[in-house]
Parts: sequence; C-alpha cells; structure tokens
Amino acid sequence: MTAAPVIHRDEVLSSPLEVHLLGLVDYDAAISLQERLVFEIGGRCDTQGILLLYEHPPAISVGRDGSRSHILAEPHDQNACAIDVRWTARGGGAFIHAPGQLAVSPILPLDRLGCGLMEYRHRLEEALVAACRDVKVTAKRADNAPGLWCRGGQLASFGAAVKNWTTYHGAYLNVSPDPGFLAMVESSPPGERLTSLESQLRRPVAMHKVREAVVRHVAASFGYERIHIYTDHPLLKRTTRKVCLHA
Repeated sequence: MTAAPVIHRDEVLSSPLEVHLLGLVDYDAAISLQERLVFEIGGRCDTQGILLLYEHPPAISVGRDGSRSHILAEPHDQNACAIDVRWTARGGGAFIHAPGQLAVSPILPLDRLGCGLMEYRHRLEEALVAACRDVKVTAKRADNAPGLWCRGGQLASFGAAVKNWTTYHGAYLNVSPDPGFLAMVESSPPGERLTSLESQLRRPVAMHKVREAVVRHVAASFGYERIHIYTDHPLLKRTTRKVCLHA
C-alpha cells in the first residue's frame, strides 16, 4: 500500500457519515453488501463514509488468524442451531455471531481520512469503549490484542479487512446474546471468557440505546459532524429462514 495522504479537516466535515440500521441480516448477505459498498466508497474523491449496524442469525466466521480448532461447538450442536461456518478475509480468529450481538462495520476511505491501519483499530475500539461507558460498563482495549475487555472477560472482537484503503468487516460487540452461543468458539486471543453487556450489568440492555451510542462515538472518533441515518439499504438482499435465538 502507498502512504495515506493527509486531508484537511474542513474536507472531512463537508462529507457525511451514512448510517444504515439493518436489523437481522444473513452473514453472506452482509458481506455481499459490504463488498459492493467498498467499491462505491473506494471510487469516490471525498471523505464520505458508511457505517452498517446489524445482527446476524447464529453463524461462525473464521478469519485469517483462525482455524477449525478454534471452533468448540460439537457438530450436532451446530446442526441443531443451524449454525453456518464461513471462512473470511478479515483479520482475527473464529468469531461467533448471534442475535443480541451488534456488528459494527465501517466502510471508510482511510487514505482520504489520513488514517493508518493501527490508528483505525484504535479509533474504532475507543468508540466502542465510550459506547460501553454510556451504558455503565467499564471496558478497555489493548494495543497488543484487538478487541474489548471488562472485568468479566472479552466483550467485543475486532476483525477488519481493507481493500484499496477502504475498510470493511469491523467489530462485534456482545450486547445480549445467549451465553450458550458465546461458548461455541475460543476467544481471540485464547484464554479469555466471552461475555456481554447484559451479563455484566445483570439486567436487560436495550439494543437501540447501544446502537445510538455507537453511532455517536464512531462519528466523533473519525471526525464526522454530519450523520444521515437510514433503516435499510436498497442493495441489501434479504433472506427468510427460521432463526435459533437460544443455544
């Protein structure tokens, strides 16, 4: 990759962050949408960005640092919960996805934002730390390991991909997934217990409040003052099937 050019702050402020609240989205459909948006954002000349927020039906994705040995669920449990396994181009290991987990996928032109890869992870994780703080959970990040942690274990996983300096995939924040799903993969890095905001607070956590906090803090972290919010995306190809909510 070539060095990222510096862009002036007034140019950032002139471009909006488009936020799409997609609800429950099949894993393959979400990736297909992101790949199309990467092409769109990569072909622009301004700093406009896109933020996708959504949840997945039960699924396991395995990134560049993962292997089948990181999947702890037995095959019959995967079949009973209709859990698909997908091998992806993102960073990170094996991630479990389920309703109650918020997927945070920024589609951002890092070169035009003057943002390097490590700084991108730092900014996105700090935005999620601030969102957790808004719902009264103290979380932290670490320079040597992607993700978020709290006293009870790992709260979020980070696994991004970059194509032509445009980001996709992103982070996955456990808001209120069934704990049985979280036990189906090994944490990344290994040795941590996967937990959720709801488990830490021991009370229900409203997903819409977490989404609102994530939107606000991601926009601030990357310098966007204008936000346009939509409740779907015209390029998203939705599917219909029964979804297992509990492991």
